[in-house]
This record gives sequence, C-alpha cells and structure tokens, in this order.
Amino acid sequence: MKVFRKVLLFLVLMFGCFVNAQTVNDIPLKELDVEYILIVGEGKMFSDKVSVKIDFGQNTKFFSSKDEMFIRDKEGERVKFNSMVDALNYLSGHGFQFVQAYAITIGNQNVYHYLMRKENDIERLTRETRETNKDN
Repeated sequence: MKVFRKVLLFLVLMFGCFVNAQTVNDIPLKELDVEYILIVGEGKMFSDKVSVKIDFGQNTKFFSSKDEMFIRDKEGERVKFNSMVDALNYLSGHGFQFVQAYAITIGNQNVYHYLMRKENDIERLTRETRETNKDN
C-alpha cells in the first residue's frame, strides 16, 4: 500500500509540472534561454482585450502569421490578456522583471512594447528573502 501511495504521489507531482506549462514557440516560459524578452501588444478590433506577442529573438518565417509568437496554455490555446498590465503581471509571475516601455503609433493604433529581463537565481533568492523578512 505504501508503494502505491508513493507511485500515486509521484504521478500527481509529475502531472502538476506539465499542467502549468505555458509556452511560446513550444518552449515553456520558464525555460526560455534568454535574458531579455519584448512584449508587443496591440488592441483588438471590436474588443477590449489586447493581442500580445512575445519576441525573444526566435526565428520566424517571413510570410508566417507570427502565430509562434503568442503565449499558449497547456491545451495549445492562445492566452488572452485584458490589458498590457495584465500581460506584464503574468510574465512577472513567470520570472521576468520590467525594464522599459514605449509605444509606437501605426496608423490610428498604438503598438505597445514592454522590455523585460529574466530574473536570475541570485536576484530571485534576494527578492524572496526580502519578502520573507518583511512578513516577519
């Protein structure tokens, strides 16, 4: 019976690792081997949501729809964001820190660019230590 519990616990833990695997270009966000990413967002027609693409220097085909630049959930569906701040908070929760933002107007539409930097292990540990000390 103990062996069964251990196997069941192992399977639950392994399944949990894959359930939250949001990806860009089939690469989990936490496994992107880059220091910087660029969030590019534009308003959608007839919607209050924004379309957000992630540029981390990946290869894209010239005539492609740039579909590989969208964040996808575990089912392969695009993750939808209510605003650029929603996307910023989302990526912050995946280990990225805000660096800079700017907007470019193309036609009558603003295209927002947020540069983010991947938090390294030392920065993450320092932040977590500070948060723990604040709570005590």
